[in-house]
Amino acid sequence: MTKFSILDLSPIAQGSSAADALHHSLDLAQAAEGWGYERFWVAEHHNMIGIASAATSVLIGYIAGGTSTIRVGAGGIMLPNHSPLVIAEQFGTLASLYPNRIDLGLGRAPGTDQETSHALRRSLRGNVDDFPKDVVELHHYFQEPKPGQRVRAVPGAGTNVPLWILGSSLYGAQLAAMLGLPFAFASHFAPADMMAAIQIYRDSFEPSNQLAEPYVMLGYNVCLANTVEEAQYLRSSSLQSFLNLRRGNPGQLPPPEKSFGKNLNPQEQAMLAQLSTCSGVGTVETVGKSMTDFIKRTGADELMLVSSLFHHEKRLRSYELAANVREMLSC
Repeated sequence: MTKFSILDLSPIAQGSSAADALHHSLDLAQAAEGWGYERFWVAEHHNMIGIASAATSVLIGYIAGGTSTIRVGAGGIMLPNHSPLVIAEQFGTLASLYPNRIDLGLGRAPGTDQETSHALRRSLRGNVDDFPKDVVELHHYFQEPKPGQRVRAVPGAGTNVPLWILGSSLYGAQLAAMLGLPFAFASHFAPADMMAAIQIYRDSFEPSNQLAEPYVMLGYNVCLANTVEEAQYLRSSSLQSFLNLRRGNPGQLPPPEKSFGKNLNPQEQAMLAQLSTCSGVGTVETVGKSMTDFIKRTGADELMLVSSLFHHEKRLRSYELAANVREMLSC
């Protein structure tokens, strides 16, 4: 059975605060644990007034501390922003506090603009082309130390925190396959290369100590409600947010809009149509059909569900109904 998990950006809705968003993330994770979700991931973004998960490892500790069984992790850490040793120490600490529950997904994008990247790193001499080398170095710090090893991650060494490679292009698929790591593709916002990336990853996969066979997780947008009309209305918040980001004007999550879509230009309509290929919007029955078709088409081992809704209670309900879809698919 395909596993279901959650990617939460800790969205800051208009009129609310970062504190509200962080508390809502924990509330959602606790509910998701009861609904049987496999894992709960948060993502690193910086200088984004609508996203509260910038201090990703800190938020993971908060969520892991407030739950007991669900896996918690990063989807992901943008490794070019950090020293591999620092990330090894952070996630080694998390793994020591919450054993066998911490995941570490790694991306090579900065997760922000160039000026903020400079503020994060103090220098832009770091190169995204170093990403494979940095992943290998990070993996090394999580292994048992070798005799005479001068630099160790403490905590971290020997924790064997499982690594994932994240991607929205063919590059991540190739790297994940070469390193024998699970691959999470960001089809929820960049579906164009999804099928090609899956094929490359599966065809090129080389087994590793962490993973014997290829494992594919795909991002999938969901918005479920009691009626299709209500789901489409609620979904308009995240669609507005997506378009605002593409227009270069990111902001806080806007409220849903009944008239949304009437004044979009053809390019914007095309972008949203492409998103719909990796989305399920409607009732348990209609989304169940969409998900079934998607899983058959992709062979996904796991879906990472994304549902950014303006009202927290509606977001909880959407994920609760999505859990019902999983039960329906398992029958």
